[in-house]
Amino acid sequence: MRPKGISPLLIDFQHVTVPLGDRLVLRDLTLQVRRGEHVAILGPNGSGKSTLIKAITREIYPVDRSARMRYQVLGQDDWDLNDLREHLGIVTLDLLQSLSHEITLRQVTVRELVLSGHFNSVGLWPHQRVSAARERHAREILRFLEITHLASRPVSALSSGEQRRALIGRALVHEPATLILDEPTNSLDPGAVREFRDLLRKLARAGRSLLLVTHHIADVIPEIERVIFIKDGRIIADGPKTRLLTSARLSRLFGAKLRVVKKGRSYDLGS
Repeated sequence: MRPKGISPLLIDFQHVTVPLGDRLVLRDLTLQVRRGEHVAILGPNGSGKSTLIKAITREIYPVDRSARMRYQVLGQDDWDLNDLREHLGIVTLDLLQSLSHEITLRQVTVRELVLSGHFNSVGLWPHQRVSAARERHAREILRFLEITHLASRPVSALSSGEQRRALIGRALVHEPATLILDEPTNSLDPGAVREFRDLLRKLARAGRSLLLVTHHIADVIPEIERVIFIKDGRIIADGPKTRLLTSARLSRLFGAKLRVVKKGRSYDLGS
């Protein structure tokens, strides 16, 4: 069920400031993203990307420094985190790392990890009953993600790329309209990176909205048209990727001389 009076805006942040200790990580940030958009947020390490994701998912909250501040997701100020998961699927390396100990300790299988998304747990416990409908849906997700053959394998025995697919499966059990992915290709080998980007394209073509946070411009798949630059906790540029993904603009963003190579509808850095 969608929230009553749902806004066409997925994210509506106006003048949002988020501190971390005595430092401001997000500074008077304003950002609007419409439902159904595919958007990439690019920035160097330490720019505030991950903090922005945590602000969206309500893991952290801003300080109210201005009466002008707006801090809404899908038109609402206040969210129960379990309700928010019905609309946003979250896939972050922080999440995988936070789950990894229990996944290894209990030898959680891929099937169990995916189904445990219904219960916000890590794997399944004896008291958690899984209906036949949920089992069927989980099998559909595994087929879509092309990991049916891994269903009974312990997640701890998978490659990094396979683990990320399983984590996406866990996020998809609620059929969220939007997937938020934070640095999804970090630490993957070149082959796994290519396969993961192909999966992102498959998700986008299937009607899943993507909000991708990265510092790799090659992660900006062709389906993503809008790019946002973040630096020092502020949005410094926002527009079509054809305008922003240039050598000059990316060199300024990352503080290094970079050369952008365009191949069809894809972008990468040249040597």
